[in-house]
Amino acid sequence: MTLIKSISGIRGTIGGAQGENLTPIDVVKFTTAYVRLIAGRTAGRRPTLVVGRDARLSGELMMNLVRGSLLAAGADVIDVGLCTTPGTEMAVIVKQADGGIIITASHNPRQWNALKLLNANGEFLSAEEGKEVLALAEEVAYAYPAVDGIGRVVECLDFNPEHIRRVMALPLVDVEAVRQRHFRVAVDAVNSVGGVVIPQLLKELGCEVIPVNCDPTGEFAHNPEPLPEHLTEIAEVIRREGADLGVVVDPDVDRLAFVNEDGSMFVEEYTLVAVADYVLSKCGGNTVSNLSSSRALRDVTERHGGSYAASAVGEVNVVEMMKRTGAVIGGEGNGGVIYPELHYGRDALVGVALFLTHLAKQQKRMTELRATYPAYFASKNKIELTPQIDVDKVLLEIKSRYSDENVNDVDGVKIDFADCWVHLRKSNTEPIIRLYTEAPTKAEAEALAERFMVEIRGICNL
Repeated sequence: MTLIKSISGIRGTIGGAQGENLTPIDVVKFTTAYVRLIAGRTAGRRPTLVVGRDARLSGELMMNLVRGSLLAAGADVIDVGLCTTPGTEMAVIVKQADGGIIITASHNPRQWNALKLLNANGEFLSAEEGKEVLALAEEVAYAYPAVDGIGRVVECLDFNPEHIRRVMALPLVDVEAVRQRHFRVAVDAVNSVGGVVIPQLLKELGCEVIPVNCDPTGEFAHNPEPLPEHLTEIAEVIRREGADLGVVVDPDVDRLAFVNEDGSMFVEEYTLVAVADYVLSKCGGNTVSNLSSSRALRDVTERHGGSYAASAVGEVNVVEMMKRTGAVIGGEGNGGVIYPELHYGRDALVGVALFLTHLAKQQKRMTELRATYPAYFASKNKIELTPQIDVDKVLLEIKSRYSDENVNDVDGVKIDFADCWVHLRKSNTEPIIRLYTEAPTKAEAEALAERFMVEIRGICNL
């Protein structure tokens, strides 16, 4: 597996050949390059960097490699240990650090790991900064500091309680309203760090927690991407235990999906829609999601008198668009909620707290709340990349064939038809083409996806 180097970080499978997988040598190389980038901004002062990780099997190994590399390159380290991606981002802000590294491959399977690189605002590096890191990594003449110039570990702490405290202190999180409902909540954290953090947050909110895969062993109980086909276990637990809802997070807790009281899916696309509905009902304003996200957010935003904008896929692109448009809430249709009142990062904890406040105030069951939103159905598909597939050729051909439609090529090719859409793009995190469609019915969304799958196979002579 070739290393994937993008705005989403440096990720690959553990072991194998240097430069083709994520090996110790690759970890040292890219970590050192990152320190060099950050050190160039600290005016001769030794940079301080936060490091956190999820519970992947390779997490401890990666943490040791990254910490050692940071110290060797002359950076001081704040080690937050087993910590969510949003928690690590917040730690950078709270500790006024110069940046940070999150050791996680997010939703990728167990054999993967990655380095997610942050700036001093606790946000992902821009595309330009990422390119600079990659260029620095290829320079072979770098000399490490002598013994007097090496860094030190200045603090080791559990930042998760502080993250929870700050979420609960938000003005729009009505802790008492949630506590009065005494929700019974099943939690599937796929045996990663969410199994520690999400149940604690829920208990602070007065919920009874039914844990499902909450032991942070790194042995993922199912495919870690929180899609309906992977959530049959929690759906059965909800029905058996009579829970009010289910909460599902990915290994690093930046994606959030809900399951209804009858075991049906609230659908991760509607996580952001519901949270935005609540936030907009209180303060109004604009919203942002990426091009692959549901039209439902646009509909809800306009219903509240706000304006909706779409960005290229990738958290850094969503954040940039949110700042440009002054959005009060935003995120991605994969269940990523970004609430600037707390910080500019996808954060399942703030998503849970705002959603439960909304549910409590609405005095509705999950299925009843879901029925209040526009009915769209998505079909999310992947096409494995092989040497004979020229992605650029595929996208150009599709764009040409549909030039009479509303086409957006900011990120891949998105075609907006009157009552449906299709988005084709090369993934930032896996060697695949992502093919997303949305339509008024599931059958229409799947038929649209199949139609474009056939077209792509024809273009590629597959």
